[in-house]
Amino acid sequence: MVRGGRAILEMNNPYRPALFWFAVVNAAATFLLIGLGGLVTSHEAGMSVPDWPTTYGYNMFLFPVSKWVDGILYEHSHRLLASLVGLLTTVLAVWLWRKDTRKWLHWVGIAAFLLVIAQGILGGLRVRLNMNSLGVPHGAVAQAFLVVTAALALFTSRWWINSATLKQIPVPRGLYGHVFWVTVLVFGQLLIAATMRHQHAGLAITDFPLAYGKIWPDTSPAALAQHNASRPANNLVTAFQVDLQMAHRLLAYALFLGVAAAAFLARKKLGWGDALTKFAFLWLGLLTLQIFLGAATIWSNKAADVATAHVMVGALALLTGALWCLVAARRNFNAQPAPA
Repeated sequence: MVRGGRAILEMNNPYRPALFWFAVVNAAATFLLIGLGGLVTSHEAGMSVPDWPTTYGYNMFLFPVSKWVDGILYEHSHRLLASLVGLLTTVLAVWLWRKDTRKWLHWVGIAAFLLVIAQGILGGLRVRLNMNSLGVPHGAVAQAFLVVTAALALFTSRWWINSATLKQIPVPRGLYGHVFWVTVLVFGQLLIAATMRHQHAGLAITDFPLAYGKIWPDTSPAALAQHNASRPANNLVTAFQVDLQMAHRLLAYALFLGVAAAAFLARKKLGWGDALTKFAFLWLGLLTLQIFLGAATIWSNKAADVATAHVMVGALALLTGALWCLVAARRNFNAQPAPA
């Protein structure tokens, strides 16, 4: 009876186009915010504005445009967009609470609101304490927040609401579990990537697909001394940084194989015409592009635009896997008969 009660509740909850598109705008702004954050890191502009929440003593929103130069442009723009996303998320949470009849969705909206508050605090502490290590949890919360905002757009969509009354083809449990755990690994890969960026290990290895001319690089003191001979004194590489990048590379290969397996399993179990099969092959395309961008980051000596594109495609890869799982779970819920 629980499932039947939920279905009736969702049928009684009308599709609200304005709410849906507001949620879409919020998710899109969050994605752009991640990209802008990537530019801040790629240009090493994280401390271009040394105070927070003010900007060089000014109210953040009154800082003169004439002073938006060099790294300040990226960091200050990031702060302003973050403030806008915070405002949009707050409005969305209140809107859901007041107008949507689904109680569980109210709490998803509150979760998004709490995440954006946590993200703002982490960003502020990163500046106030001048702690580069806080960039890693800051990046992790950003990825989780993107998934939640996109989920809110999905939950308020016409498809989600109308599908409460439809019987749909179920997704095999094995396929669902495979995609779920690959998505978890994508999130883990993004944490490794964030650690690399904030440990300045993005160019710890300067060649690809080999690593210092070998399949696995030598990290002995003598080898590191040789690697560092051609590096600036303020950018010497450590064994940890080299091993961190090798872990990132190995997991990238494993993820490519995992996503490829998911795509071909979906084709086998669901067929070419199924939307989730097409979504899985889109995911495979994103992973292929992501590996190319990772290689291009090294080949271009970590060009800011290439490195930022690498960050944004990584976020899209996580989002694709997460949304696939949500749609599949919805289909399986609708496919199960209500208990007697």
